Amino acid sequence: MLPAMFNLSGKVALITGGSKGLGKAMARGLAEAGADIVISSRHEDELKSALAEILKGTERKGAYLVADMSKRTEVGKLAAFALEKMGKVDILINNAGTNVPEAIDVITDAEWDRIMEINLNSVMALTRALVPQMKARKWGRVIHISSIMAFVSNNGRNIYSATKAALVGMARASALDLGPFGVTVNCIAPGPFLTDLPASVLSKEEQDRFGKMTALGRWGDPKELVGTSLLMASDAGSYITGSTFVVDGGFIAR
Repeated sequence: MLPAMFNLSGKVALITGGSKGLGKAMARGLAEAGADIVISSRHEDELKSALAEILKGTERKGAYLVADMSKRTEVGKLAAFALEKMGKVDILINNAGTNVPEAIDVITDAEWDRIMEINLNSVMALTRALVPQMKARKWGRVIHISSIMAFVSNNGRNIYSATKAALVGMARASALDLGPFGVTVNCIAPGPFLTDLPASVLSKEEQDRFGKMTALGRWGDPKELVGTSLLMASDAGSYITGSTFVVDGGFIAR
C-alpha cells in the first residue's frame, strides 16, 4: 500500500504521448497510485490497447483522444475533452515530443516549425488551457518531459535541444506564476531510455555507445521513470517547483 503522500485517489491525470514508451509507463504508474487517466497520441489503435493495459487491475477510470499536437486546434480539443470527460484535470504530464536530426545549416523552416509546435508550443497551449481550473481548486501538478539534451547535445540535435531547454526555462517561469495557487511546475529530463523515438533516430552503434556512456552502463527501462513522475505528481512533491529532475543513469556524470 502506498504512503498517503503518494496516493492519487480522486485525482485525474492527462498524459500526452501516452500510448507507448515513457508516457505509457508513467500513466500506468499514476493509475496504480489511484489516479484516473486520460491519454492522447496520434494513433487510435495504439491508444485503445494502451489504455486497457494502463488500467488493467486498477479499477480506475480512463479515456483517450486522438490528437495531433502539431495542430493547435487539436491541442484545444484535447483540453476540452479531458475536462468534459473527467470533470477536471489535476495532473498534466506534457510528454508528447518528436525529433528529426538535422545539422544547423540544413534545417528546413517546415521541419523547425513542426517540431517546435509539437515539443514546445503545444506544451504552452495545453498548460494554458488547463491551469485555470487547477488554480481555482488551489491544487495542481504540471510536469514537462524535457531531456538531457537540454544540457548536453549531439550532432544534428539543434531543434530538439532548443525545445527541451526551453521547457526547463518555461517551467521555472510558470512555477512563479502558479505557486501562489498551490500549483507546482517541474521538468523531468530523461537520459537514455530506449523507447521508439531514440530507436528510430539512433544507429545501433549510437545506441550501444549511449548505453555505455551512463554510469550504470545501460539504457533505462521506461518503468524507471515512474518513481520520479509519481513524486512530482503527488503531495510528496508539494514543496518542489521550478525544478528539473535528471533521470539518466549517470549519463551527465560522465
